[in-house]
Amino acid sequence: MAKVVGGLGTSHVPSIGAAVDHGKTQEPYWKPVFDGMLPAKAWIEQVKPDVCIIVYNDHASRFALDLIPTFALGVGESFAPHDEGYGPRPVPTVEGHPEFAWHLAERLIQDDFDLTLVHEMTVDHGLTVPLSIAFGQPEAWPCRVIPLCVNMIQYPQPSGKRCYQLGRAIRRAIDSYPGDLRVAIFGTGGLSHQLQGERAGLINREYDQRWLDRFITEPAEVAKISAVELMRETGSEGIECTMWLVMRGALDDTVDVVHRFYHVPASNTAYGLLVLENSADTGAEQHRGAEAEALG
Repeated sequence: MAKVVGGLGTSHVPSIGAAVDHGKTQEPYWKPVFDGMLPAKAWIEQVKPDVCIIVYNDHASRFALDLIPTFALGVGESFAPHDEGYGPRPVPTVEGHPEFAWHLAERLIQDDFDLTLVHEMTVDHGLTVPLSIAFGQPEAWPCRVIPLCVNMIQYPQPSGKRCYQLGRAIRRAIDSYPGDLRVAIFGTGGLSHQLQGERAGLINREYDQRWLDRFITEPAEVAKISAVELMRETGSEGIECTMWLVMRGALDDTVDVVHRFYHVPASNTAYGLLVLENSADTGAEQHRGAEAEALG
């Protein structure tokens, strides 16, 4: 039977991808950020997911103002990196898992989620940067990937409550899949940042850390936070953290924190990274040992 091996939350700062692609990860500016990622890499190497469901937002790449799905699920065979204006990232094409994706589509739609199903789509930094954070620079991504794109660009965005409910429904769908799959779920985006206007460069460390605390222990309450509050406190792009709630909803109510990392700045963004496992799972202590070893 399919099994959720854990959830990973991460910012998807595009300049992180550029640092990876251009060999700058060990430069003084970037080294603290990439050092903080090492325990997450060690964890994912140990749990070895067969499939990663990556929840991300498209940045007017595949979807523009002429077509704005609230939730779009990639059901195709593969998904190439998008050209965001400077050529596609030099990363492998994402290989999908159509059989599992169609199972998710069927169960989620029957669970009253109106999904847009996408056979052909390119994926931008919102999806490829988290893969680089988790897996580095392999010749091919070591697992299948199911893209789940959430509208965080154009008002009205789905609420935190709806994203959390979607995560719950995804968990039910995974639990009902008859195949033997190890599934990891990534929630991406955020944390506090704003790219334009009078508040460009906004970072709210205190709010980010408090949000992370509550996200771990009381996610149903965090899901009630309004978009207005998130944008006021964390900036217009900080609202992306709502997508982490899809990941959290797919986990148990009680989780173990395998790794938590926060760093400012990563470009003009507060970078956050969180690895969670269901508390009932065994092996958490082993994973924490891998974290300590990775940190040296």
